[in-house]
Amino acid sequence: MPETRSFPADETLSPDRARELGHELGLRGDEYDRIAETLGRTPTVSELGMYSVMWSEHCSYKSSKVHLRTLPTDGPHVLVGPGENAGVVDVGDGLAVTFKIESHNHPSYVEPYQGAATGVGGILRDIFTMGARPIAVMDPLRFGDPGGWTDGAGRQRPVDLFQRHLVDGVVRGVGGYGNCVGVPNIGGETVFDDTYAGNPLVNVLAIGVLRRDRLQLARAEQAGDVAVLLGSATGRDGIGGASVLASQEFDDALDDKRPNVQVGDPFAEKLLIECCLELYERDLISGIQDMGAAGIACSTAELASKASMGMDVDLDAVHLREPSMASWEILCSESQERMLALVSPELVDEVLAIAQKWGVPASVIGEVVEGDALVLTRGGEVVADLPARSLADEGPTYERPMARPDWLDDYAAVDAESVTLPDDLDAFALAFLASPNVASKRWLFEQYDQHVLSGTVLGPGMADAGVVRLPGSRKAVACATDGNGRWCELDPREGTRRIVAEAFRNVACTGARPLGTTNCLNFGNPERPEIMWQLAEAIAGMGEACEALGIPVTGGNVSLYNETRGSAIHPTPVVGVLGVIEDAEDAVGLAFEDEGDIVFLLGGPIEPGLAGSELQRYLDLPLGGRLAPVDLEREAAIGEVLQLAARDGLLQTASDVAAGGLLVTLAESCVAGAVGVDVAVASDLDPAQVLFSEAPGRVVVTVASINVRAFAQLCADAEVPLTDIGTVGGERLAVRGLVELSLDDLEHACLHGLGDLLD
Repeated sequence: MPETRSFPADETLSPDRARELGHELGLRGDEYDRIAETLGRTPTVSELGMYSVMWSEHCSYKSSKVHLRTLPTDGPHVLVGPGENAGVVDVGDGLAVTFKIESHNHPSYVEPYQGAATGVGGILRDIFTMGARPIAVMDPLRFGDPGGWTDGAGRQRPVDLFQRHLVDGVVRGVGGYGNCVGVPNIGGETVFDDTYAGNPLVNVLAIGVLRRDRLQLARAEQAGDVAVLLGSATGRDGIGGASVLASQEFDDALDDKRPNVQVGDPFAEKLLIECCLELYERDLISGIQDMGAAGIACSTAELASKASMGMDVDLDAVHLREPSMASWEILCSESQERMLALVSPELVDEVLAIAQKWGVPASVIGEVVEGDALVLTRGGEVVADLPARSLADEGPTYERPMARPDWLDDYAAVDAESVTLPDDLDAFALAFLASPNVASKRWLFEQYDQHVLSGTVLGPGMADAGVVRLPGSRKAVACATDGNGRWCELDPREGTRRIVAEAFRNVACTGARPLGTTNCLNFGNPERPEIMWQLAEAIAGMGEACEALGIPVTGGNVSLYNETRGSAIHPTPVVGVLGVIEDAEDAVGLAFEDEGDIVFLLGGPIEPGLAGSELQRYLDLPLGGRLAPVDLEREAAIGEVLQLAARDGLLQTASDVAAGGLLVTLAESCVAGAVGVDVAVASDLDPAQVLFSEAPGRVVVTVASINVRAFAQLCADAEVPLTDIGTVGGERLAVRGLVELSLDDLEHACLHGLGDLLD
């Protein structure tokens, strides 16, 4: 494009100053050269701002996309896969479910309450942008050790007031936003580990339901369509927020980043949800896009690019919170609760009337045009003129150098499987069950509304996965989120395979048929070859597991640069698996129910599994050991057995053996059902392995005596091992020859351990 267009003086830059400004905004020298070559001239201030946010790591996935393309994304139930705001799966009867997980890690470290709150708001917009009503959220969280407790090595952990500040702010933010919008929180997970002390992980998953024929897509349909900005006024809060904060490491200048955190208004979001749903129901929208990271720059570029069209946008028409904002600030602001909708000209008045009815501010800011140019004006003058595709789809892609970390050999040399426990196993077991990572997270989830909308079937603490009924249907969906940074620090590929298998297993434990996955990949600086290797290995492991288990990837999020002052978090892929239950009444929980029910161990026998385990952390032993490979074929068979048994009413309860081992699985079920259990486990392994092994592929199920024969036949037909280990009943949790814990002591340890620590 020859340099013939003139721009306002405050937008015009000399070539040297433009290159310097590009560097200040995070653009590499070769990236700036590519921009100048694309435009055929020196970019304006607004153009540089737009490219800097759209080509940031957070928006462009420039380090990860070459690896993400290897993931399986197609399946018989997948309606929408990666590339849209959220994945969508067909659940039958004309219904579809959309779900996705996102991160707000960096903003939540800078400003815990607003960072977490706007994370919830952002993922909800991804969901209702697809045409769905949000029906549930989940919150996988990770913090540093809060301290104030004594570990298994007898070491008193010093209180960390900053971590407690983060926990308090994030939990209040998640609850405050979700509760006000009126969407139930049905589960998640919370992990405390000092690898996250300088960089908490705040991941949020949301689920929505829609009629299949009401699916909305983010693309321009035809020239002449009008762009309508719906929602809150645009302000300086959040300028470069997620896109900038999530694309760099933290350093000592933390306070300087505070203005980059967005400010949320859940009541405005609720009105925006209802307004958009009515617009969809009346079939008034031809395309729609959430204004998340990169704001107007992102939404206009992506809508136009996906249809290979252009767009003219008048920034004077944007309703502003601060009229003095510069053009680049308007374009790059990440102010919350905003959507950009495309509407046929003859329908604009009706759209504006519905927005007014719901009290949602609305402005006509542009028009879809032929060609490929995104042209933005202010005060009657052009401030940016650039190809939409160059912003949205032609950003840089890097095959970054990778190197296997030398520290993996040190980990592998650790003898993780030989652990000596104290003589008083009862006291040790109770202290372990009261420790922050093992104790019930009731202190957190009781701050969330779990039952609003009246659709929650199984909420936090009631099952291995959250279960929510689909409105107007007998169907329900189950969803679980899982991650394990310690496993992935030891072996990112095998660790991720295990995580996918665990999330799959947790969903199957409720009786649901897993349909698809979403993921949030939380890693350090990809410019370090060893971190890039971890990311690539984790993605490869995820692909292998999802392929083997038949749960394609429908979308997700990559969060990189999770490190502070050069110290990276453990690689932490968090996987969400969603499944469908044909009849919500068949959903299976984990609470032991009736005395006399038979307790079975479904799956393989107890095997060594203390590498990277919770016991290893609790005893303050060096992280290390080797992860035994997960048997994905057996995992699939276990999942099939659980689904069929739940459908046929054969299961009383089901809960997998995971973090903390068999002791934790039994304890959670006893406390949830307020009834004891008596089990005897035949094993040549030492007590540490019997009680605390986290080897995969095992589920504790209970079956009424009348159904034992049918269930055993089901397992035999599927060639899934089944071992009778005991009976539900009594006032104690007893693992014969090892531990015997009263229900009162058990309840106090499990239910009050974390609350006593954090209150």
